Amino acid sequence: MQKNVKRKRKILNCLIYFFIVVNLILACIYIAKFMDIGREAKIESELLDSIEIGEIKNANREENESNNNEENQAINEKEENVKNENKERKIEATERMLKVEKLQEENEDIVGWIEIEDTNISYPVLQGKDNEYYLNHNYKKEKSQKGSIFLDADYDWSIPSNNLIIYGHNIVNDLMFKDLLKYANEEFYKEHPVIRFTTKENDGEYEIISAFKSKVFNKSDTNVFRYYNFINAETEEEYNEFVENAKKVSLYDIEETTEYGDELMTLITCSYHTTDGRFVVIGREKK
Repeated sequence: MQKNVKRKRKILNCLIYFFIVVNLILACIYIAKFMDIGREAKIESELLDSIEIGEIKNANREENESNNNEENQAINEKEENVKNENKERKIEATERMLKVEKLQEENEDIVGWIEIEDTNISYPVLQGKDNEYYLNHNYKKEKSQKGSIFLDADYDWSIPSNNLIIYGHNIVNDLMFKDLLKYANEEFYKEHPVIRFTTKENDGEYEIISAFKSKVFNKSDTNVFRYYNFINAETEEEYNEFVENAKKVSLYDIEETTEYGDELMTLITCSYHTTDGRFVVIGREKK
């Protein structure tokens, strides 16, 4: 009888030891993956600052010397083309705009750069042919668990659409769009009321007009605010209805508002307050 008890105890101890070892291995794998995601996101967030365009600026100061250098001459011609295009729109190219343009040489799906001051949100914005690809691919088109910050595939750059819908994962350690959830706090909004979005054609700022918790609704749900379906208003009434609903569901009153014709930006990330929950921040471009 004692032998059986000892044998059972040994087996139990072995099983406990086995489960401890397995859990330690799984924990190490998880930590390693998490660290890789963190490193990747950090590199991506610092990408814009790392781009060197000094040769473009230096070319203006050293015009006489650069005439004998074919590479610098090509850079000058390219910069002049950008300036000419921008003059037509009465926009002077900023350094950030030139950097975004240079990024597009690596991946033409990069449409801009989004940044919110004093947060970890500083990333390239991609636009794919659908809203699935950049859920699990980075800006280099490599498989990535954190995915990318991406613009809704239905946004059409050839027409003056009303709303840029931009998605990003809610990743632990304040990565990707995790910091959007800080806008649940009114004080945080007051200290960070502006979203900066830069394309090769515009270096714009968007003033926040609403921040709210919501969800992805079922098709059968009625009388709900489907904020994710609005890209371009067919009428002024449709535009105003969207803005009215956005203001109505905001977690706190925001004095800033908008009017028909202003471009809007809707940032969306996951939130775990409910099934299929989302946290949403809406801004309008400053005039």
